[in-house]
Amino acid sequence: MLRIILGVIAGFIIWSIVWVGMDALLSAISPDWFGRIFAEFQNAVNRNETFTPPVSISVYLIFQSVLCSLIAGFAAAAIAKENRKSTLALGVLLLATGVFVEAYHWNYFPVWYHVLFLLLLIPATVLGGRLSKA
Repeated sequence: MLRIILGVIAGFIIWSIVWVGMDALLSAISPDWFGRIFAEFQNAVNRNETFTPPVSISVYLIFQSVLCSLIAGFAAAAIAKENRKSTLALGVLLLATGVFVEAYHWNYFPVWYHVLFLLLLIPATVLGGRLSKA
């Protein structure tokens, strides 16, 4: 049970680190596209202003979320030495956190983005765990 808990905690931390790292990397690699739009988004949130992201950014962020979930699920299963309880618990934790974050950013992205982002968290996390040899 302790290994499952550690796997879930590690998976959550890994998901967060990979998300922030990918944002930073893409902002550095593509300052005129992702970096500019990311800065505009942050400014809109800080000033409580409207923001409409390009569809390309929304689609990319869905892809990024799925990738983060696959990696986190894989890590959680590897640490827990099992791939059912740990990945499902991690997926539920990511979904609970995601609901909070998406609710906070509700006015900044289209509804389809929020729904797809949230719907893919658990399946992608569980699939990541199944890719592990746990």
